[in-house]
Amino acid sequence: MAVPKKRMSRSRTRRRKAEAMKMRPVRTGRCSRCGGPKLPHRACTGPGGCGTYRNRQVVETVS
Repeated sequence: MAVPKKRMSRSRTRRRKAEAMKMRPVRTGRCSRCGGPKLPHRACTGPGGCGTYRNRQVVETVS
């Protein structure tokens, strides 16, 4: 099992961990039916959403 030779300083540890904690922009796609923005692998919901996922109606929407 690997063992570190020297103790890692707080600043070095936190700098490494900060890279993983960075906020990344949310990637949104377009709904193929209504053209509205939607998250990948999710049903089209939200303002003006049609409630479809993979060209099937999965969520009832109030029009």
